[in-house]
Amino acid sequence: MHNKPYILIMAGGIGSRFWPYSRRKRPKQFLDILGTGRTLLQMTFDRFAELAEPDQFVVITYRKYLSIVKEQLPELKDHQILTEPLRKNTATCIAYATYSIYSKDPDATIIVTPADHLVLHEKKFERTLQKAVEAANDGKLITLGIKPNRPEIAYGYIQYIEKPNTHVYRVKTFIEKPNSKLVKTLIESGDFVWNSGMFIWKAKSLIEAFEEHMPDLAEVFEEGKEFYGKAGEAEFVSAAYTQMKSISIDYGIMEKSSQVYVILGDFGWSDLGSWSSLYDLKDKDKENNVVEANAVLYETKNSYIKVKGDKLVVVQGLENYLVNETDNVLLICKLDAEKKFREFVSNAKKKGEEFI
Repeated sequence: MHNKPYILIMAGGIGSRFWPYSRRKRPKQFLDILGTGRTLLQMTFDRFAELAEPDQFVVITYRKYLSIVKEQLPELKDHQILTEPLRKNTATCIAYATYSIYSKDPDATIIVTPADHLVLHEKKFERTLQKAVEAANDGKLITLGIKPNRPEIAYGYIQYIEKPNTHVYRVKTFIEKPNSKLVKTLIESGDFVWNSGMFIWKAKSLIEAFEEHMPDLAEVFEEGKEFYGKAGEAEFVSAAYTQMKSISIDYGIMEKSSQVYVILGDFGWSDLGSWSSLYDLKDKDKENNVVEANAVLYETKNSYIKVKGDKLVVVQGLENYLVNETDNVLLICKLDAEKKFREFVSNAKKKGEEFI
């Protein structure tokens, strides 16, 4: 048994909004997107290294990415990497990992984090998490809310109930990716924060929430207790996943439970969800361009040019554009066109699997 929290890293996404740099064979969490020499998955592991013991890390990923996780995190033993046979959203992903951890340590506290986020102020982040771990001890389901610094429509929002002399606030409502008109109202109200998608809870508390709000899911994963960490686990999980609906943890639990609370954070967070969010973080030239290429630009501003190799790239007359060439795909589109990326990828697939 451990006094320190377990770290559950979700690393199974396909990163479609970073296509074509992010591909299905190697999505963005396995790439050195920030040029640090470490991939986003490795940076996430590093971020929590002071908070947990090495054997308390659990990575859950899509089964086709198992070898990549093992390659990038050789510190982990095989039983610390859980693989999903199908993508069934975060409720199923988190449930599988939680029941697995609980079977070994019924008193476990778990910090849940995506593998592809950025945190700039790590000491502030650690202090916020320590508060969250303490708050989770009495059964609360904690999420981290980020104080907004702009009216961002790509994020979900959490409204909380203000209460003096506390740093743990009861959640009033969740709003998923509001439109530009609504988001300004949310920011002006002062009681909405960004939903970071990071959670802290006792394994027991979350299982109780599953039993109350998602009983079908709870029943299936409860039946797996004789298989977790043993022979037959993969076969059980494959069968279990075919019975699961694709539901997010926000919709399945966080929007329904009366035990949901938020702790506010201000630690330089980004979800790195799109080219536009990465552009915001990068150094820019005098015309506000991010240039990661051998390029010559004319009358071009507020754009992101990323092309590998020695190829000379000449760009004229673009504003708010992305130009990216990766392997066999050249993409030229509006920098803020993230809502179009599913369509881009879908149509590219029609040209051949090698393009996605």
